[in-house]
Amino acid sequence: MSARTLESLLGEWQSGASAYVALADRIRLLTLDGRIPIDSRLPAERDLSARLGLSRTTIAAAYRRLRESGFLVSVRGSGSVARLPGSAPTLTVVEGGGILDFSKATMPALPALADAALAAAGDLPRHLGDSGFDPIGIPELRQAIADRYAARGLPTTPDQIMVTIGAQHAIALLSRLMIGRGDRALIETPTYPHAYEALRAAGARLVPVSVSAGAPGDDESTRGWDETALIQTLQRSNPVLGYLMPDFHNPTGQSMPVDQRERVLAAAARQGTVLIADETIGEFNIDRPGEYLPFAAYADPAMPATAVSIGSVGKSVWGGIRVGWIRAERPLIRKLVASRSANDLGTPILEQLIVTRLLAEMPAILEQRRGALRASRDHLESRLAERFPDWQVPHVNGGITAWVNLGSPVSSQLALSARNHGLIVPAGPRFGIDGAFERFMRIPFCYSTDEIDRAVDALGRAWDALGQHPVPDTGYLADVV
Repeated sequence: MSARTLESLLGEWQSGASAYVALADRIRLLTLDGRIPIDSRLPAERDLSARLGLSRTTIAAAYRRLRESGFLVSVRGSGSVARLPGSAPTLTVVEGGGILDFSKATMPALPALADAALAAAGDLPRHLGDSGFDPIGIPELRQAIADRYAARGLPTTPDQIMVTIGAQHAIALLSRLMIGRGDRALIETPTYPHAYEALRAAGARLVPVSVSAGAPGDDESTRGWDETALIQTLQRSNPVLGYLMPDFHNPTGQSMPVDQRERVLAAAARQGTVLIADETIGEFNIDRPGEYLPFAAYADPAMPATAVSIGSVGKSVWGGIRVGWIRAERPLIRKLVASRSANDLGTPILEQLIVTRLLAEMPAILEQRRGALRASRDHLESRLAERFPDWQVPHVNGGITAWVNLGSPVSSQLALSARNHGLIVPAGPRFGIDGAFERFMRIPFCYSTDEIDRAVDALGRAWDALGQHPVPDTGYLADVV
């Protein structure tokens, strides 16, 4: 990792603590968040000293602190390599018991999952005569997924479906197939971190377009996608691929208006850009007004290949069921199947059988999930307003996350402090591609009200501890999203 790259990731890292302590703490958080990958070689002390304008003694002290805590291993002649300690960092248990992990925005397993698995096991014998390697998906599951799209207003046939090992696998497959090294790819910012990681791994040069959560009382026109910038980016950068979450965007919770979808898809079609719509949480509508079809339904019928859809049951059923899918035109599906064997040999059959059974019950499953999300969303908004009256908590009408404006560029420090109070929560920059969003924190509301209470209490203690060493408000990133 170059000194320039690390400087970008660090963002506004200085605090009231000594420089070497603050620097070590930020590198530790970046490692815990995954923004500094394990086994990455950090910059040499001399290079980082010159880049940050600090003495080499300060850099050496920060690296020494990281080594002592197990986050860095240094070998003479080989440099310093990022590590995670042999055991998890010591965390203070939140009152009420247990460490809370709010880094994953996911709901608990569906109560009916175990019964569905037992029933699906009875379907397995008729597949045991085959090899078990399935690069496209069993016919009954592809039919069930196609039927689900048709029921939502997007006519689909089974040969337009490829079953994957979750939505993240789908993003990676599409990225590897469609992106050449150096190609441009459009990405929202903030965005789902593992999406931009997959695009970068495929060699893409990312071109960002902002999505704003707004604030309570803001005009609707100030929220959501910067359409002018989005269309100009399509026209001027001519990206080969774009990644969007048009329904209940993660992390902001925004939904793209119908007329805007039509204009964006038309602009993409003119440039030959393929837009991937991640609809993993697209059906988590709590109280959104109006009718919304799947994103691909708004594409020009003469150019249907402009829009590719991906989905999964990781949010609606359980993250442990690794089944997702790609909906695309037949030529692209054939190319995906042909290229897939270089990386994996297919999706597990038993899990496909489980999902086939559950898709038939999806309307009832979603209704149950929406009820739980409504109660948790309302509870989180109420608790945050009570405990943090100066924070801006935009109201969302669906999805699973709130994108909270903290009012000061202290997200990374708050996330690090929260760990000391038993709460793991990602800092805002985790959702940016350039170290941005220090004023924001993603707080999921897909947990129980009891867990939300404990998380807010832990955030309160972390916020109070942070207040003992106030950070000067430099205005950095004040107007981002």
